[in-house]
Amino acid sequence: MHIENLEAFVYVVHFNSFNKAADALFLSQPSISARIQTLERELDVKLFLREGKNFSLTEKGKQFLPYAQQILQSYRKGKQQLRQEQTNLQELKIGCTASVSAYILPELLPLLKKIHPEMQIKLLTAPSETILEKVLQKEIDLGLVRNISHPLVDSVLFYEDPIRLYVHEGHPFIEQPPLSLDEIGGEKLVFFECGSLDWMKLHSLFETLQRPPVIDLNIDNHETAKKCIAKGMGIGFLLDLCARKEVGDNQLVPIGIPSLARLSLRTNIITLKGEGTEIRKRFLGLIGQV
Repeated sequence: MHIENLEAFVYVVHFNSFNKAADALFLSQPSISARIQTLERELDVKLFLREGKNFSLTEKGKQFLPYAQQILQSYRKGKQQLRQEQTNLQELKIGCTASVSAYILPELLPLLKKIHPEMQIKLLTAPSETILEKVLQKEIDLGLVRNISHPLVDSVLFYEDPIRLYVHEGHPFIEQPPLSLDEIGGEKLVFFECGSLDWMKLHSLFETLQRPPVIDLNIDNHETAKKCIAKGMGIGFLLDLCARKEVGDNQLVPIGIPSLARLSLRTNIITLKGEGTEIRKRFLGLIGQV
């Protein structure tokens, strides 16, 4: 029995899709189907009931699934044991999103280099999906990405950055903060949006207002958005970490809106399943100092 066939079976169940499983394993859909059929012949059972484009697990498939998952996990742990992950990494390859690259790593990397001065660090900035692919292909050691899941990676919450409303010095909201999102209706808005779920929630909330804010500027760059808000071109929602310096320089003022208190951008640290435990612990230990 080939481990690749078990992997195909577990992936199809995880994604509930042959096509998505094929994409995740960088295979064609026919290749995934062929691996499943080979596994069924080896087991002499049908794992899936197929009805056109739809499918479901058979009772035998449901019985076999936890064993297949356990075999895969044991296999990966065995590989990790053979590799004997080094505690003194000479080179660390990190992939991260643009916001992490701009606002978290400049605080984090000096701390890491202080502890491991001999370590060489290579950094790749890219979208979360690209970073995930690089981790799966073992082109990077760990990724710092938005909250995503994949059966071949361990994903742990790394940093949660609140999303707040920011205004320039002298804005009326400083003296009389809005109690709800409705009260910002009619305000000119500098809107930064990074594609995360909570940013999309925020945009959806605007559409429910009787008098939504006027989005004068829709910007995909944090630095540009901050400067426009500081110059009085509008108010805007920003990540706390990215606005820390401007708040300290009295250029921007955070305004709390109770109904939006739970909005945040979550960054997860991802490594290959069963691997990267040591370096992940190091990073999680450092983030509290940022």
